[in-house]
Amino acid sequence: MSVTETRRSPSLSVESVTSFRGAELHELCDAAEAAIVDGGGFGWLSPPPRPTMEAYWKGVLLVPERELFLGRLDGTVAGSAQLVHPSANQEAARACGALTTFFVAPWARGHGLALRLVQAVEAAAREADLEVLNLDVRETQTRAIEIYGQLGFTCWGTHPRYVRIDGRWHAGHYYYKDLRPAREDAEQR
Repeated sequence: MSVTETRRSPSLSVESVTSFRGAELHELCDAAEAAIVDGGGFGWLSPPPRPTMEAYWKGVLLVPERELFLGRLDGTVAGSAQLVHPSANQEAARACGALTTFFVAPWARGHGLALRLVQAVEAAAREADLEVLNLDVRETQTRAIEIYGQLGFTCWGTHPRYVRIDGRWHAGHYYYKDLRPAREDAEQR
């Protein structure tokens, strides 16, 4: 690249979706498979058959308590996250939501999309009047752990036998973030 050429910044976007349009499902499956192969999956250790993956994502859209966020890099779906709202029978936890199934495909990392996905979930949780956002993460997900720390999540515990991969146990960390304004928190003490 010559000195006179300028590098274009990639276009990033995040949105909550209630249905898949065009190639979104295909792109989401491709991104998820790439993340799983790279070790950044959300439970799967190897990509399932494509029909299973497609059925999973279609099923997410059917669950009323789940809100799916798609992250795009230059218009292509490159990651996702979900906000899980409390179900009707969870009266005691009605102020608590959960961030889950958060990933960005390896080819889309390093542009800030992961940060934007988490921020979008947090904003949606606040908009839904949730007061706490919970999540858990495998110890090997170091970039996700950095993002949670950067955004003010608090690690409250570690489970030493959170998951077993290739015969070896890995720890998992549990996080929360208080979404109430600091003043309101102080008034309730």
